[in-house]
Amino acid sequence: MNEVQHGELIFLKLGGSLITDKTQAESVQRDVLRRVAGEVARARQDAPHLRLLLGHGSGSFGHVAARQHGTRAGVQGEQGWRGFAQVADAAARLNRLVVDAFLAVGVPAWSVQPSASALCHDGVIMAWPSQQLEMALARGLAPLIFGDAVLDSERGGTIASTEELFVWMTPRLQPRRIVLAGTVDGVYSDDPLQNPAAESWPEITPADLPRLHANLGGSHGVDVTGGMASKVTEMCRLVARQPGLEVRLVSGLRPDAIYRALLGAQDAGGTRIFQPSSNA
Repeated sequence: MNEVQHGELIFLKLGGSLITDKTQAESVQRDVLRRVAGEVARARQDAPHLRLLLGHGSGSFGHVAARQHGTRAGVQGEQGWRGFAQVADAAARLNRLVVDAFLAVGVPAWSVQPSASALCHDGVIMAWPSQQLEMALARGLAPLIFGDAVLDSERGGTIASTEELFVWMTPRLQPRRIVLAGTVDGVYSDDPLQNPAAESWPEITPADLPRLHANLGGSHGVDVTGGMASKVTEMCRLVARQPGLEVRLVSGLRPDAIYRALLGAQDAGGTRIFQPSSNA
């Protein structure tokens, strides 16, 4: 089952909806977080050459504060900047809990605060050096990034989501796979948590996007950085630009889904987003 190649780099995001209860302010799903960290530790044991860039969403920590202050759209005035600082603080507090969970199972998670060096222009990342992450990966660490409040030359401040940070780093670090783990097992025509008849899509290519886009729903709970539609659109554009890259969306609530996705198992489930080979 182990299809990890020597030195292969994988990006893994733990969604905020997975590790927190997004319907309750600052509520951590501790049992889920512990189990998921254990799956990552087991994948590293079974594939010793696996390199991981870890990330997580802010869930009921940063998203609730960001919605209250409208931080994604921009920051103005004393009250806005106080809110900006509160959003950053909430995201960092969740990050410490995630680091603790990984360290407890032997994964050398090393927190990297994106806002310390990333800059945006009108909501788009314009600068974020990769050297820190490259050096950490070369030394066997598992850098852990997170959605963060970032300074913006146009808006004053904004939110840079984990997916946006992954997109920025993909051409620079060249991962083989991106695994996005949430509460829903892949991509559906509607929110399966609310509509049991929603149709699942095991595979998506960039060519499918126009047909699927009208049906894609948003995220369940509070999310200020966009729901499933924006996530799938962003990942389709990314695989179209990055030859050989594969993105897999799985439910971290399904036991071993993250473990199998990290190892590249064909039966990992969820939804695979990829660009078919031109000679396929």
